Amino acid sequence: MPARNNVTAAVLIIGNEILSGRTQDVNLNWLAKELTELGIRLREARVVSDVEGEIVAAVNELRSRYDYVFTTGGIGPTHDDITSASIAKAFGLPWVRHPDAVKILEAQYEPGQLNEARLRMATMPEGAELVDNPVSGAPGYRIGNVFVLAGVPSIMRAMFDNARGRLRGGPPVLSQTVSTYLGEGTIAKPLGELQDRHPELDIGSYPFFRGGRFGTSLVIRGTDRTQIAAAAEALRETIRSLGDTPVEGEPAT
Repeated sequence: MPARNNVTAAVLIIGNEILSGRTQDVNLNWLAKELTELGIRLREARVVSDVEGEIVAAVNELRSRYDYVFTTGGIGPTHDDITSASIAKAFGLPWVRHPDAVKILEAQYEPGQLNEARLRMATMPEGAELVDNPVSGAPGYRIGNVFVLAGVPSIMRAMFDNARGRLRGGPPVLSQTVSTYLGEGTIAKPLGELQDRHPELDIGSYPFFRGGRFGTSLVIRGTDRTQIAAAAEALRETIRSLGDTPVEGEPAT
């Protein structure tokens, strides 16, 4: 499949432990960076609890809206690991043991250790395509445009690396940062006008406080270097016209 513009994705983080604050999610930031490098634009991220109805609703909404959905969490061996059963329900498919996943687990455990709880990790929607897990064995999988990954960061990253070759992105998303010690309120109007002139770009403003001074980092994102360069030069001119000197990139601490 050839690369195309505006390939989109969503991340669905599943788990009561995230919502309770017991566990801090670090997967979203990593996935966002990896997807950007692949030319896939992450457009939405959600966190839902371990409740079947919430998972089903979120999966069905996101998979209909975006090219790819990546779920993290809830595919372990315990009673509250209900992601796979919920995704099977979302797709209207039987929740069955994948024979190849069973073989992987049989090779992973000593005879007699592969109990019913562990076999839950080999149970997934019928027709799922396995995603290898070189860290702990139990695989993730793909069904339709949904990739179901582990919640443990090291395992999730290994699974994603094994799924990477199945993803088709658009042109890589490039970015350039121009900073100023002007406040957002000062730069807001001309920044909005610049965005209107460059609808093909995403232009964001991010306030900072460094070295005892407030300022704003202005980040231009897009796929065309020439367009980004033109917008960056216009930003520099605007900053100068407002009495400040533009800083390339992020200001030093």
